[in-house]
Amino acid sequence: MQTVFHLIAADPQQQQTALTIAENLTEDDSVEIDDIAIVAQGDGIEPLTAGGDGSDMVESLLESGLSVKACSNTLDLKDLAESDLVDGVEPVPSGGGELTRLQSEGYAYIRP
Repeated sequence: MQTVFHLIAADPQQQQTALTIAENLTEDDSVEIDDIAIVAQGDGIEPLTAGGDGSDMVESLLESGLSVKACSNTLDLKDLAESDLVDGVEPVPSGGGELTRLQSEGYAYIRP
């Protein structure tokens, strides 16, 4: 199975919940997971920024093999550069486009 988590809300608690659920999924032996992705856009981009609230968890998730993607449109709107992101975060042209692509490939969509 493949799962994509969508970070879009500004609420740090909601962001933390999404990251925690993603982490818990990596440790759940009752399901066979092939890939877990996190796509952030809009106000959900904060944890993906270096030094941002939640960035330490993003670093840990990257180290455990999750793919973490940032919407380039959001980076432009928020005046952020790729260098402002946690190392290993992959910019994608648009968050909506990436979510659509992943779902068309069979990824389950989760937005806590």
